[in-house]
Amino acid sequence: MTSGLAVAVFGAYGHTGRFVVARLRERGFVPVLSGRDADKLKALAYESGLEARPASVDDPAALDRALAGTSAVVNCAGPFATTAAPVIEAALRAGIPYVDVAAEIEANLDTFAHFGERARAAGAVIVPAMAFYGGLGDLLATAALGDWSAADEAHVAYGLSSWHPTPGTRAAGVVSRQRRDGRRVRYAGGRLEYRDDAAPTLDWSFPDPLGSRAVIGEFSMADVVTIPSHLAIPEVRTYMTVEAARDLAAPDTPGPAPADESGRSAQTFLVDVVVRAGGRERRAVASGQDIYAVTAPLVVEAVERILTGRTRTVGVASAGEIFDAADFLRALSPTVSVDLRP
Repeated sequence: MTSGLAVAVFGAYGHTGRFVVARLRERGFVPVLSGRDADKLKALAYESGLEARPASVDDPAALDRALAGTSAVVNCAGPFATTAAPVIEAALRAGIPYVDVAAEIEANLDTFAHFGERARAAGAVIVPAMAFYGGLGDLLATAALGDWSAADEAHVAYGLSSWHPTPGTRAAGVVSRQRRDGRRVRYAGGRLEYRDDAAPTLDWSFPDPLGSRAVIGEFSMADVVTIPSHLAIPEVRTYMTVEAARDLAAPDTPGPAPADESGRSAQTFLVDVVVRAGGRERRAVASGQDIYAVTAPLVVEAVERILTGRTRTVGVASAGEIFDAADFLRALSPTVSVDLRP
């Protein structure tokens, strides 16, 4: 049983962090609010009645106090290039699982590279990118692969009705682009490639009701890290609908606006994943509302499964490797509609 267990949420006052806090409470956990901005934490604590423990990533003692007595920590505070490593170190000192919602390719690579051996040796659990970007695509690709041991290629196409980025998304994007000198990233030939040329534009045939849409091909997404981390697929391509990519690129696109009582925006999404091997094809599709809000059920389901021992490995692992992907996706209903197709 996980009811009553304390879970620290670093960056609890952020847009995604608030959804995570609310979801944890719905599932019977007791969120412990943490983050760098003491004033925002104080306001959220007053509003929610929850305990606030301010902490900065450059203050290990404060991070230790923030995690004391908790059963797990969820890091919602980007840029993760700055926050991931210090919070992971604190989680390792506390002996608790670490889960984050990082969509930053470079930060996720750092987590696998810097903590893989240490976490495995300690029997610790670290799950990066347990979010809409990275986690969901990896779960869908893993479920689609099913009993295949390998595939020739995987394609992850994002059909977003719009993309109103949060300040955190914009800040993380700036750091990510700086770290790769403005280049885009793709996974081809079994390795990451950094390219200076423009990404291609093509048409992708989404399932109904979306249909054929223009997409940016090889749009740099966290799936090029999470999927190859455990699946034998040498080609992983990601795509984004042109309209959503334009929203993200435009400096004057406003942030997400609430459209219902839960705070979700009106944005809708359809994620279409296709894996191919030797002329055969399998597909997995997920749809829902608000990419930021849907991160909360993903990450909280992950925390509950970790704390109840429903995991398949230890160390640094992506969602599809550490969890039963098909079962995990079914558990997201009705928040996310999933269709696994032969």
